[in-house]
Amino acid sequence: MEQISIDETDSRLLDQLQRDASLSNQALAQRVHVSPPTCLRRVRRLTEAGLIERQIAVLSADRLAPILGFGLTAIVEITLDRQDAERLAAFEARVALDEAVQQCYRVSPGPDFCLVVATADMPGYLALAQRLFTADANVRNVKAFFSVQRSKFQPAVPLAHRGPA
Repeated sequence: MEQISIDETDSRLLDQLQRDASLSNQALAQRVHVSPPTCLRRVRRLTEAGLIERQIAVLSADRLAPILGFGLTAIVEITLDRQDAERLAAFEARVALDEAVQQCYRVSPGPDFCLVVATADMPGYLALAQRLFTADANVRNVKAFFSVQRSKFQPAVPLAHRGPA
């Protein structure tokens, strides 16, 4: 992958897009003080370079929970019995395919993985645990922490050059 450099304007663009990706090109250009054609060209370059993975809507899990029935979030530590590259990659690939797994991190030291999972309820979590952990002979230890309240959720990447809010 080609290395890309970003300047202050790129940093301001990225910061604004993290805050609100629904801004029109015109509004985004105005916020970062560039012309609309310059803004569009820079956003395309940042996207093509892979710095912008995708643009999504961040939904309110707390407000949707009573409507959809997704009310249980857990942070799960997983330790594998054997940690060779092939087994780590296989576990990682399997959990990445499961819709209930929202985030997966390979970590060190301590457990091998930390997952953030969301299920409707405890029976939903038990079904997830069965298909992802119990059924895998290489999973040695599972430690789950169940969320009672989300105090902060901020998916933004901290940028060195912070622009105006």
